[in-house]
Amino acid sequence: MRLVVVDDHPLFVRGLELLLPITTNGRVEVAASTGDAAAAAALVSSCRPDLALVDLHMPPPGGIRAVAAIRRTTPRVRVVAMSGSADPGPAVEALRAGAEGFLPKTSEPEELLPPLLAILDGWAVLPAELLRAMLLGPTRSAPVDLDGEERRLLRAIAAGRNTVDIAEELHVSERTVKRMTAALLRKLRVSNRAEAAAIAGHSGILGE
Repeated sequence: MRLVVVDDHPLFVRGLELLLPITTNGRVEVAASTGDAAAAAALVSSCRPDLALVDLHMPPPGGIRAVAAIRRTTPRVRVVAMSGSADPGPAVEALRAGAEGFLPKTSEPEELLPPLLAILDGWAVLPAELLRAMLLGPTRSAPVDLDGEERRLLRAIAAGRNTVDIAEELHVSERTVKRMTAALLRKLRVSNRAEAAAIAGHSGILGE
């Protein structure tokens, strides 16, 4: 298994280069690495590794954009996000950007082989703590304060109403509805209407 490591901590990268071949009996090697998130996609494209390990907390453009760029340029290469932070937010963003898994940087090298093999086999790998945070955390209550118009829009989206119907209800143009919807999705930190509807259902907005 050949890896490309995208991480701006040279000591961490060097540790993986030294320890992964030893702890996996030669089954895993670091083929290349970069500490520049902007160069990640080009490096992965030239090396064609099996997996790309991407640290999420890097200088701009950052690890999440690196994940998205790798997925665009080399969609067959599987991407694993890594972070030393306990905050689940960046990990969730990385999964939305196309990462197939997330591993904490506190993992010991000998613990990495099973999840990496699972990801190669098509599984999504997440630590139990992150999975619980995703299932039981922010989506159980409204993550941000919404004004009255935003709540009406969210209820309409959750009801499955289309842009034309929403425009009539709010007495605005279809273009305005599209603009308002895009702004609402950004505010809720979701990528589509289905996720927004799920937040509406969990937060109790539908019952207001």
